[in-house]
Amino acid sequence: MKENIKNMLGYNLKTLLGFEAIYKLSTTIVFVPLFLAIFQMITRISGHSYLTFENVFSFLLNPLTIIFLFMLIILLTFYALIDISTIIIILDSSYQKKKITIREAFGISLKKAKQVFQKKNILFPFLVLFLIPFLNMGISSSFISTISIPEFILDYISHNSLLSILYFIIIILLAGTLFRWLYVLHYFVLEDCNFKEASRRSTHLSHKNKIKDFASIIGVQLVMTIFYFLFVMLGIFIIMVLYKLFGGMNLFSDLSITIIWLLIAISFLGITLLSTPISYAIITALYYYRKKKLKEKIVHITVSNKEKKLVRKRLTFLPYIVCPLVLISGTIFTYNVANGKYNLKIEYVRTMEVTAHRGASLNYPENTMSAFRGAKELGADWIELDVQQTKDRKLIVLHDTNLKRTTGVDKNTWELTLEEVEKLDAGSFFSPEFAGEKIPLLEDVIVFAKENNMKLNIELKPTGKEIEFEKDVVDLVRKYDFVDNCVITSQVYEVLENVKKYNREIQTVYVMSLAYGDITKLTAADSFSIEASSATKKLVNKVHNEGKELYVWTVNTKENIQKMIDLNVDNIITDNITLAKDTIYSSKTSDVIQEYIKWVNKVVK
Repeated sequence: MKENIKNMLGYNLKTLLGFEAIYKLSTTIVFVPLFLAIFQMITRISGHSYLTFENVFSFLLNPLTIIFLFMLIILLTFYALIDISTIIIILDSSYQKKKITIREAFGISLKKAKQVFQKKNILFPFLVLFLIPFLNMGISSSFISTISIPEFILDYISHNSLLSILYFIIIILLAGTLFRWLYVLHYFVLEDCNFKEASRRSTHLSHKNKIKDFASIIGVQLVMTIFYFLFVMLGIFIIMVLYKLFGGMNLFSDLSITIIWLLIAISFLGITLLSTPISYAIITALYYYRKKKLKEKIVHITVSNKEKKLVRKRLTFLPYIVCPLVLISGTIFTYNVANGKYNLKIEYVRTMEVTAHRGASLNYPENTMSAFRGAKELGADWIELDVQQTKDRKLIVLHDTNLKRTTGVDKNTWELTLEEVEKLDAGSFFSPEFAGEKIPLLEDVIVFAKENNMKLNIELKPTGKEIEFEKDVVDLVRKYDFVDNCVITSQVYEVLENVKKYNREIQTVYVMSLAYGDITKLTAADSFSIEASSATKKLVNKVHNEGKELYVWTVNTKENIQKMIDLNVDNIITDNITLAKDTIYSSKTSDVIQEYIKWVNKVVK
């Protein structure tokens, strides 16, 4: 059987890897964005701006949701079947020692996958979407890795004996069903059986061999997982050692890290491309082996020269459609990912974002260009800054109304012109190292943010001396086409009402020290920013159920950051960007990797 697996993988290896590379690429930059766009459309049409456990059932029971989700499930099944069917067809050709091209295999697979739309194959979505993924290696994208079962559900199950037993039974039943239906797709693809017939014959074929088959598949998945972690850990080790040794030599360090990450990426790509074919090569080998033992006729895919020509003719147009589609979709997807458009508003799926409070104010003088550049370098998702108006109606970035604390000059913002403000030193109060640092214009910060793909939390600090304060800010945001990359916030609700009068599209956030009562009725606020001690699960759910977001400030300890993660707030505003990012990363990362990184740190010190 080992020889069969080797031959099936090797005989049409270029075709196999070529197809998987194309499929994985198209999945990443075409199908994933399409799925996300459809899902976002469904939530919007059904009137659910934000999904939580309190409103998920009303969402799922909405007639429009049912229709769209049914269509989406069929589409996902069809797309997944193309992948699996093509792999089985290529492996079958290799078993027969026949060469096959990607186009030929794809053409046959497309024809087979269309049968999922038939009523007699109605259970295919259950098999393909809920059971088959367990046969693939457990490597997921950064988006998928953010999904987790809420801890309170797992805790509730673990503390209830009856539920724990029920949970265990369900897992056993699913596993048993999977291995009874292990060969369904082979009967479907190779012998044109419908689901009912394929499942019956698969059950017969796997009779008394479920444990052996299970051991074979789990064994190869374990080996693939070990190889993956070895590559990751080797890469981490080399990068950390080089960073320690050559940290001061920026050119060499950056070049080395780039090369190492490239090697890791290639290794990861190789493992990813091979994981599915290897899994199905084992199942296919078992399929042939079991059929021979039962003296059951083995049916192969046969394609005549006439059929090959017909497939080539029908699919001649495919590259001319796929290539532009991939290019356009890939560009849009990359842009949207970079701008956070695919951070879905679903509890336990959405990734918490980090806002640098007045820039990287722990390491640099607050509200200065140094602090904003520092926030970018430290990986903040957003920059929070404060805006005031000068005597000559210029918009400057400053927190205090009086300039004494940060510049040593006992004057108020409305008493000075921009020319006078530009002469002040806004860095020396923090450290002599930053002597001469200037108070920036809001315009300069927007330009910086736009060039560096950063989002801005622009808090307006009215003094009562301003002239058309909100209008000037809105005009500036519109001038630089920055509406989709900022929020305008204020502790004065009237400011938000004025912003909405000038532009309804700009997202507004009401900043509150105390949140009591039904704050969601404050309609001029698209979202809310509250002091961390006021954040509760009830408040988070209430805000999310209204389709709004919750920001919390100013969260600077690991304990409080973890509490905000547990509460599923959307955005934390912090002085300590590194601590926040590390804590969020740790909550989404394997404990094994975390412990390994700690060990490497000790070794290289």
